[in-house]
Amino acid sequence: MPRMRAVDAAVAILAKEGATEAFGLPGAAINPFYDAMRRSGDIHHVLARHVEGASHMADGYSRAARGNIGICIGTSGPAGTDMITGLYAAWADSIPMLCITGQAPVAKLDKEDFQAVDIASIAAPVTKLAKTVLEASQVPGVFQRAFQLMRSGRPGPVLIDLPIDVQLTEIEFDPETYQPLPVERPEATREQVAKAIDMLLAAERPLIVAGGGIINAGAEAELVELAETLGVPVVPTLMGWGAIPDDHPLTAGMVGIQTSHRYGNATFLESDFVIGVGNRWANRHTGGLKTYTEGRTFVHVDIEPTQIGRVFAPDYGVVSDAGAFLRTALEVAAERKAAGRVPDYAAWAASAQERKRTLQRKTHFTEVPIKPQRVYEEMNKAFGRDTVYVTTIGLSQIAGAQLLHTYHPRHWINAGQAGPLGWTGPAALGVARALPEGDVVALSGDYDFQFMLEELAVGAQHHLPYVHVVVNNAYLGLIRQSQRAFDMDFHVSLAFDNINSAETEGYGVDHVKVAEALGCKAIRVKDPEDLGAAFAKAQAMTAEFRVPVVVEVILERVTNIAMGAELDGVNEFEDLAISAQDSPTAIALLD
Repeated sequence: MPRMRAVDAAVAILAKEGATEAFGLPGAAINPFYDAMRRSGDIHHVLARHVEGASHMADGYSRAARGNIGICIGTSGPAGTDMITGLYAAWADSIPMLCITGQAPVAKLDKEDFQAVDIASIAAPVTKLAKTVLEASQVPGVFQRAFQLMRSGRPGPVLIDLPIDVQLTEIEFDPETYQPLPVERPEATREQVAKAIDMLLAAERPLIVAGGGIINAGAEAELVELAETLGVPVVPTLMGWGAIPDDHPLTAGMVGIQTSHRYGNATFLESDFVIGVGNRWANRHTGGLKTYTEGRTFVHVDIEPTQIGRVFAPDYGVVSDAGAFLRTALEVAAERKAAGRVPDYAAWAASAQERKRTLQRKTHFTEVPIKPQRVYEEMNKAFGRDTVYVTTIGLSQIAGAQLLHTYHPRHWINAGQAGPLGWTGPAALGVARALPEGDVVALSGDYDFQFMLEELAVGAQHHLPYVHVVVNNAYLGLIRQSQRAFDMDFHVSLAFDNINSAETEGYGVDHVKVAEALGCKAIRVKDPEDLGAAFAKAQAMTAEFRVPVVVEVILERVTNIAMGAELDGVNEFEDLAISAQDSPTAIALLD
């Protein structure tokens, strides 16, 4: 039996599992692991500037790279605690990600040694497994189990903590005979699927809610085929956006109190039956549960048993992998259709399309400073159907989800549940690493952008090109809008007179100078008529220089974006119901 250090065995397992993309920072307690990566040559590593940034890069990589898992690596102590936000973001959105930390020697644990912290206990609530490995001989088994857990059931992150003496201890391990453990995913029975489909067919105005579990399962084609077989409209959730193209005739629009479409909410409120597949009934999707559920029958299909009934009790629940459910559902639907048991839902589907035609939000504003809606109109024109958008939270994300369009799975990369500020930039770097020839466009408000802007240097150093659109109103815009309820505007302004930059005109930070100082390219836009040319120039610069290119758009200071507390109570702030012919945003959607 070959003998090797435990870290060499761990790195060999990473290669065998296909997890060969790492993001992190070396340090004394994790240097043996870095030595093993150096010797192996199988792991590609990107040097981050902050360990939280590295965790978001690994997260973004996992979201974009179908079937692969990003790795975040750091040393002991604060490196592990810096990863917690990244672990939370991945855990909340069911994203597999492997975090590896160094640790003080086993004999020094519980002795308050330098940079020794019980990171496994800290990380436990936001991981599927968090373990400090105390015996070197357990390292292969722990890594093997970690990959099985990350891929089984509801996906999620794992943290493995390695004391430095455990890393260096020699063990017996044969990489040539290593095999991954089988992935465990529950599958609905045919009887369960048939009951769910028959409940749908008994309805007059049914909807399919398509969640992120469909994308995790790689079952987007099955979803579209099922919708077409039955003729039933589909509502994608924020995490399921892209499972069906926005311009598909059965796409009814997103539903919710923030990241939603007017036509999506209107169609949902007309429905009498909803089957949710691979979704969580997140509160930004449902709003008030009484409004959401009243007058409707619900079927809920989810891979995680504890999700069934967690938010509200469905009329029927099925524990199943989304792909397994949809494949069987296609068989059942085909049989029902052949037997003439599928009602004609053409009028119902047409009514959803009519709402899509008439309940658009206005985007074509010509004012200076620029209104944010115009930015998204121009982004829709400038960036093609294959664009991969990356964003996290704030008015920029909410307006982006309302006004941008997504046509493919994994092309809307969004930290939807945790929404940590600063996530966008590093996540976009991970996405750019996963899709080296992809058209990656990040979207941030100025506050999100400032949180971790040092990671731009990573993109410059490692040639990870993408376009980063920064909509700058020098405000914590979403918090300012929510402070309206308290009749205040308190500590949410980022504006100041920058003594070093006349260009910012009281908006404060000169993002163009900062981006250029970090080795990237940047463009500032103040006139809406210049947006299209700026986006085109940014795309050309990413191709020429192979670095991130920032497009900073100077917005009007205050814009209220549509949102509310109930699906039937979203505040539009002004009457923006217009026809598709008057909305450049809608033209591509409805052509």
